[in-house]
Amino acid sequence: MLYQTYEILQSMMAPWRAQSRLVRQMAESPLNPFAASDLTRMLAAGCELFEDVTKRYPKPCWGISETRIGGLTVPIHEEIVTRTPFCDLLHFDRDETVCGKRYDPKVLLLAPMSGHHATLLRGTVQAMLPEHNLYITDWRDARDVPAWEGPFDLDSFISHVIEFIRFLGNDVHVIAVCQPAVPALAATALMAAANERCRPASLTLMGGPIDTRRNPTEVNRFAQAHGIDWFERNVISYVSWPNPGWMRRVYPGFVQLSGFVSMNLNRHISAHHEYFKNLVKGDCDSTQQHRRFYAEYLAVMDLPAEFYLQTVAKVFIEQQLADGRLTYQGRPVDCTAIDDVTLMTVEGERDDICGLGQTEAAHDLCTNLPTELRYHYVQPGVGHYGVFNGTRWRTEIQPRIREMIRTTQFRLRTHPRQLLRAAS
Repeated sequence: MLYQTYEILQSMMAPWRAQSRLVRQMAESPLNPFAASDLTRMLAAGCELFEDVTKRYPKPCWGISETRIGGLTVPIHEEIVTRTPFCDLLHFDRDETVCGKRYDPKVLLLAPMSGHHATLLRGTVQAMLPEHNLYITDWRDARDVPAWEGPFDLDSFISHVIEFIRFLGNDVHVIAVCQPAVPALAATALMAAANERCRPASLTLMGGPIDTRRNPTEVNRFAQAHGIDWFERNVISYVSWPNPGWMRRVYPGFVQLSGFVSMNLNRHISAHHEYFKNLVKGDCDSTQQHRRFYAEYLAVMDLPAEFYLQTVAKVFIEQQLADGRLTYQGRPVDCTAIDDVTLMTVEGERDDICGLGQTEAAHDLCTNLPTELRYHYVQPGVGHYGVFNGTRWRTEIQPRIREMIRTTQFRLRTHPRQLLRAAS
């Protein structure tokens, strides 16, 4: 009944939001002689705040129409190059009639399936576009996937990673942000064990939970304390009619969002209090910045129940990958098979979701990887989101990833071992 209750509450709030919108329009009308008074401005601000905190936010647009390459403004065209019922592989195509033919490295950016839409990585994409041929996994909201399309579990995620790498062909550089770190490492290990020619040239893991026993965070402790049965009983629900995914079992986005908000409740309350004061003052820049952030932050998606429960059980409770017990379609995932894929791990000093060392643990699993193919970087002063977004990402983290990718590209052409791999 959890999902149905939420839908009923949304329906019940709709007329209140409509009434609030009407009151705000009347208060702000130029025909209102009291529109400039403090009381009226507070009334309008209160109505707008009520609408913002009670409405359901749709998936944001990417809004990336151009980038700068060599001093030129180059148009960007979004194109879906392949798709499955659960995911679109999106390509940010740069108009080469403007910048000329480019041979930049192919990068597959794996967006997390963790409640927010892939557009949360907008800043990640914008920083990489000028110098990389960029593709990203744009996961679909499970509530929009019909139940007859079947389940989606952790094996399905790994299958998607392998399928997309094969689709993009040789020498693709894979970057996994947060949750996809585990399936990305598993997919790379499976492709290496099978000696696949299309296995990644490099794998970058950013703030990912490879071994959650290292510096456990509140998220890790919560999973350990409750166990998988608690999650199945309390947070899994069925999508309600008339959504396309009617009767699909999901971990609802609104439940995930409540968890996100509760972790930093005082910060969100303070942000909305400042938003209210800025609305009253008419500080347009501050209010627009607030709206842009929360339009992204509050736009959430449902996750397939099978995927969510398996991720909690295998990654956060049992640490199967870290202990060498993870399997894919019955086959063991052996990270020691990775011996010629450049591995880079990136962590944030103040990450309160994936603690320090959890991502670096990937290096301990890849025991046959030469030292020259290993990179690890800890960014001082940033939390989880700062690892892939913001000023530190643009000025300190992304340039290091760029250098690693360029070094790997050079190795692909000159290193005898890489030449042997290309001929295999």
